Amino acid sequence: MKVSILDDYHDTLRTLEAFRKLAGHEVTVWNDHVQDTEPLAQRLKDAEALVLIRERTKIRAPLLERLPKLKLISQRSVFPHIDVDACTRLGVVLCSNQSFSMPSYATAELTWGMIIASMRDIPLQMASLKAGKWQAGVGSTLRGKTLGIFGYGKIGAVVAGYGKAFGMKVMVLAREASQAKARADGHAVAASKAGFFEECDVVTLHLRLIDATRGIVTAQDLARMKPTALIVNTSRAPLIEPGALVSALRAGRPGKAAIDVYEEEPLRDTAHPLLNMPNVVCTPHLGYVTREDHEIAFAEIFDQINAYVAGKPTNVVNPQVLASARTNLRE
Repeated sequence: MKVSILDDYHDTLRTLEAFRKLAGHEVTVWNDHVQDTEPLAQRLKDAEALVLIRERTKIRAPLLERLPKLKLISQRSVFPHIDVDACTRLGVVLCSNQSFSMPSYATAELTWGMIIASMRDIPLQMASLKAGKWQAGVGSTLRGKTLGIFGYGKIGAVVAGYGKAFGMKVMVLAREASQAKARADGHAVAASKAGFFEECDVVTLHLRLIDATRGIVTAQDLARMKPTALIVNTSRAPLIEPGALVSALRAGRPGKAAIDVYEEEPLRDTAHPLLNMPNVVCTPHLGYVTREDHEIAFAEIFDQINAYVAGKPTNVVNPQVLASARTNLRE
């Protein structure tokens, strides 16, 4: 198949062992980010299979309608950036594995690194040292404080374990089934959402972005946090009500934030408020971006392409499209 890969910023995928799975296909890799329909349609006009790196590019109907040769989109994880109805209408198969056998340890590790960096003001201390000064204020320890895990899935459970190792009290806010697992793992469960935000010294978000979780962290929730507290988001920006985080930080509750995800990515606006607050640690969506995580993820993504070619597609989101003439696997 003619395969196009979007948004491989550092041209990393060619260097993976998993890339060998695409041997025999005609592969084009794009290293820049383009979102406008016209240039994307020109780039992808001959593509039969499209590989997406998470949610970096939105694939909507106006673009899909300009890609008559496209038969397959292969990616991993959730797909709020893809118009599934348009894919189905146009006969494009969407394959995306959402049942991971293991958590993203890379995301859990980055979360913990950001917690330590924020609580000890590491970026601020580095800037002070580079400016020819010495210590720039006094940080805070984690031991004895309360770590709040909002969402107790695979990643949340790993982060909770790190908190326990650091001598923190772990409190979980999650759906009922996840709360039961948290109790079984020896963690406290929040009696209420309000109490969770009031009591926790560190709140870290580990929820999937779906309609039910969009804006689930409100301005009122943030206003309940301690002025010494930290909120961490390595999941998805829209989990927090639009505009609420910047306003809350300016109001002093919570006192700090550590952010890896943004409403618009890649974030190019150097005037963005979060990038210009001394009480915020920002990273450019690095959660899953490690070589080890890429090997796992793209082995699955490339396997989905080969399974489609073999006439046995896997992880199909819209199976009804398989019967359409356009995607007849015998073509």
